[in-house]
Amino acid sequence: MFEWLQNIADLITYNLLEIDKASKLGEALNFFIYDSVKILLLLVLIITLMGVINTYFPVERVQNFLSRNKLYGFEYFMASAFGVVTPFCSCSSVPLFIGFVKGGIPLGVTFSFLITSPLVNEVAIALFIGIFGLKITLIYVISGVILGMLSGMILDKFNLEPYLTPWIQDLLTKAKREEKKLATEHLSLKDRFPEIWHETTDILKGVVPYVLVGIAIGGLMHGYIPQGFFEEYLSREKWYAVPLSVLMAVPLYSNASGILPVMQVLVAKGIPIGTAIAFMMAVVGLSFPEAMLLKKVMTLKLIAVFFGVVTLNIIISGYLFNMIL
Repeated sequence: MFEWLQNIADLITYNLLEIDKASKLGEALNFFIYDSVKILLLLVLIITLMGVINTYFPVERVQNFLSRNKLYGFEYFMASAFGVVTPFCSCSSVPLFIGFVKGGIPLGVTFSFLITSPLVNEVAIALFIGIFGLKITLIYVISGVILGMLSGMILDKFNLEPYLTPWIQDLLTKAKREEKKLATEHLSLKDRFPEIWHETTDILKGVVPYVLVGIAIGGLMHGYIPQGFFEEYLSREKWYAVPLSVLMAVPLYSNASGILPVMQVLVAKGIPIGTAIAFMMAVVGLSFPEAMLLKKVMTLKLIAVFFGVVTLNIIISGYLFNMIL
């Protein structure tokens, strides 16, 4: 489907710029041009589609639904599914996390949203389809939702509400569950679309720099890092490869749009896809900036438990991906 883009990338790199095909610069630049155009096209398409979904299922409606309906575990799935359709990184998910807690949604269910939202969203889906194809994308989306559900269920068993900060505890005591009537409730899709497109362009403005920087890094790695460099430390044969990739990722911070092009190059260099996905999940879902933001709502003990459970589930996911892919 994207063969015409490859022809354009070849034309610009090797004909117009007259860069040698065998050179490292040519390989890196060709990778950057092809992936940039392909991924940006997919982002526009999928973000717009998810914007249509978001306008029918806004935050207030989801909060009220989850707080008023006890569905014997299904609420964890609903929270994770809502995380899929919200285009947030781990840090920007925290304000919604506060809103969920304030709305009276159980803490474990709220954790399911917080975990899934940065891992799986329309940006990540668009990038995954463009880089790895539909099959791996579906497996990734399903595993991301399951990861959020399981982590939320596990954390809920620990009865962690006492470890929320006094500030959030005060919000909980004053929480109101009044359902807000949506101003757009009776509008047609045609009437809603200008606002949807406005939100799409806002999201694109926020993620495009990450996309281009990520692809640029990926292009440099693709062209200049020798084959076999990563396999020495992160090969399938080494049992510690998956946890090592997670530990390497924690000091870093990026959203899915910034790290996925780098992940693509890791796989191209011979890293097992499960190990690469574990690395990506840790970069997106376990970051120092997120921990600093969470200090507003969680004590250090709760942050440690939260990060520990998510880390364990990411490592397990990495091993499972390596087994089935």
